[in-house]
Amino acid sequence: MASAVLNPPQNAPRPALATTYEGVGLDLLERIVPLIDYLEIPPDSISRTQSGHTSLRPELLDQIDSVTSHVGVIVHGVGLSIGSFDRWNEPYIQLLDEFFSRFTPQWHSEHLGFTTVCGENLGTMLALPRTEAMLDLLCERIRRIQERYKVPFLMEHIIHLIPDAPADYSAAAFINEVASRTGCGLILDAYNLACDRHNFGFDIAAFLDELNLDPVREIHLAGGFQLDDIQLDIHSQPTAESTLDLALGILPRCPNLDVVTYELLKEAIPNLGHDGICAELTRIRKAITPC
Repeated sequence: MASAVLNPPQNAPRPALATTYEGVGLDLLERIVPLIDYLEIPPDSISRTQSGHTSLRPELLDQIDSVTSHVGVIVHGVGLSIGSFDRWNEPYIQLLDEFFSRFTPQWHSEHLGFTTVCGENLGTMLALPRTEAMLDLLCERIRRIQERYKVPFLMEHIIHLIPDAPADYSAAAFINEVASRTGCGLILDAYNLACDRHNFGFDIAAFLDELNLDPVREIHLAGGFQLDDIQLDIHSQPTAESTLDLALGILPRCPNLDVVTYELLKEAIPNLGHDGICAELTRIRKAITPC
């Protein structure tokens, strides 16, 4: 099947609004589509594994296809493990191949992290060591991705679950190098920054002053909860007012920003409720729309 080219909606405001969709049902999909400009699709979350083979669920691809005349699509991966020292996750590449055979998203993205070591899944995602050797490995893999899929590729910083190892670069300088060497775009996640500030006293102002914000195409919003005074990166709540305020302060500093995305996990939907999700999207739209 020829891939459908998903151009930005003609009347989409700037920044446009997106939210995560993990194939949880047409009833929710039909309610959120009028409120947004893009669906953020995580291929990992709309896949299934049968007899050792992982593939995208065709009924969920049909759901996405049913609304692409109304909204655009962006792809946001979790499972590539682009920073694993030995290899990335090839089954995730196969999911991307399958998705791109049917759709051409506005862009696709991944995290600056790793989820596997020697083929063993860690059950979480850890931040990359900020070394010259990691930069070489990472940039070579980004170039391979860019050659394989002819749409922009964005990278997102992640929260730090453990203190940093000795580094050759600051957090912002490392990201600047990745973007400069590869030409990739960036996702800036306001909730990730808030988590790092709460958990480790991360200096957000200094980070933003050092970071080149020109490559930032997308800003992420989310809400989570604390466990033993650790702020967890679990997208399960409305965006805290402080996180939204942080994002609103960043928006005017990003000259090439296109999309603000409210992220949530499908497991959080029963707690948030369809009304709650729609209310949050309406709230965010109002906040990011210039007066």
